[in-house]
Amino acid sequence: MKCPFCGGNKTRVIDTEKEEDTRVHRRRMCVQCGKRFNTDERPLLNYPMIIKKDLTRQDYNREKLMRGIRIACAKSPVSIEKIEGIVEEIERELQMQGKNEISSRTIGDMVIARLKTIDQIAYVRFAIVYLQLDDLLSLRNEIDRLLSENKMEELNEV
Repeated sequence: MKCPFCGGNKTRVIDTEKEEDTRVHRRRMCVQCGKRFNTDERPLLNYPMIIKKDLTRQDYNREKLMRGIRIACAKSPVSIEKIEGIVEEIERELQMQGKNEISSRTIGDMVIARLKTIDQIAYVRFAIVYLQLDDLLSLRNEIDRLLSENKMEELNEV
């Protein structure tokens, strides 16, 4: 493991913690400069190519997915751990589907379904971009639909 501070090739593992099912968190120290840093290790899995709206294809990008969800959840009570959990659920689902290609729309549907159950404000913030709610009327219609669904769920619980 290369040191991010001095570029040295000799590091020592100080501590190892297994997190979740597939991730290993390691605390390391550079033998050359003595600085400490953390690494998260997870297996490299083959994810499908993402087919964008304009039909171009790009590699699956975990950080891009995390960033989009993180932006939607900004200033909300949704923790980073919960966001990482959403991403890991989506990645597991992508692996289970076993497809070579998947549309960005399908991934967006996966995100929006999860945000809807976790935090409705984050859901609306994500929906503004994802569903292209580009005027107040379309935004209001989406909020009214969400409120209607909530009311139906409350009635079903009673």
